[in-house]
Amino acid sequence: MRNLIRISDLTMDEVVGIFNKASELEKASNYKKLLRNKTFVLFFPDSSIRTRVTFEKGISSLGGQVILFPSETIDKKEDIKDVVSYLTNWVDGIVVRHNDIKLIERICKYSTIPVINAMTSENHPCEILADLYSISKIRKNYLDLNYIYIGGDGNIGRAWVEASKTLGINLTQVCPKGFEIDINSKTFNISNSINEVIVKSDIVLTDSISQNKELFAPYQVTINLMSKANSNALLNPCPPFFRGEEVSSDVIDSSYFVGYEFKKTLLYVQQAIILFCCEN
Repeated sequence: MRNLIRISDLTMDEVVGIFNKASELEKASNYKKLLRNKTFVLFFPDSSIRTRVTFEKGISSLGGQVILFPSETIDKKEDIKDVVSYLTNWVDGIVVRHNDIKLIERICKYSTIPVINAMTSENHPCEILADLYSISKIRKNYLDLNYIYIGGDGNIGRAWVEASKTLGINLTQVCPKGFEIDINSKTFNISNSINEVIVKSDIVLTDSISQNKELFAPYQVTINLMSKANSNALLNPCPPFFRGEEVSSDVIDSSYFVGYEFKKTLLYVQQAIILFCCEN
């Protein structure tokens, strides 16, 4: 068995293997029994929509069973070691969405079954792996492209840094001074000038700036800004995105935006991750 807590825990070959399995799942319909007689316990907050729906549907469509609890269920006096040690008697995997990555690491420490990080305040590995898979389908040379992340030091940016470490992609964070990602890593670049970086970009990534709208206002992605990027550049804002904040409304309605169907692969990539973790 394997756990998935960070993208940087994977090798490039393992990521490619997950992508290949996702492609098989996307194209075929003969995988309905791969998780038959397996049960997964999910800890998700009520606010989760896309990640929860795709994990639940992904497991059930492969023949597995889901037992769902709110994330705060594991925020209680009982030691997490005792919670996990009991759960491993009855379930075959644990999927957790919780702010505290250290709690998920403790779950892994005591678990004898696969544990999958469905999002923390530190990172969001499944989401970014799915984005990379979708990009790889649109741009075969996706590992050679220039990625820019417009946003602060948050879980989305940090997960893209994990991806840059594992896959060697060229990633640049663009943000006002004081919002740089604080990670001891040489796998990404940092710039405070959106105009200097946009002209070399192929994939434009964003995250919510709701807490710092005024400071990030000059960094809003608009059609005019995207027109300065490389030919065929794509805009991939992390949902939930907010029109009029990190992105303009018209750029979301433009051909630069990768579109809602781009996220269809979240289902297949998460299925592939589950199978990867269960099989290893």
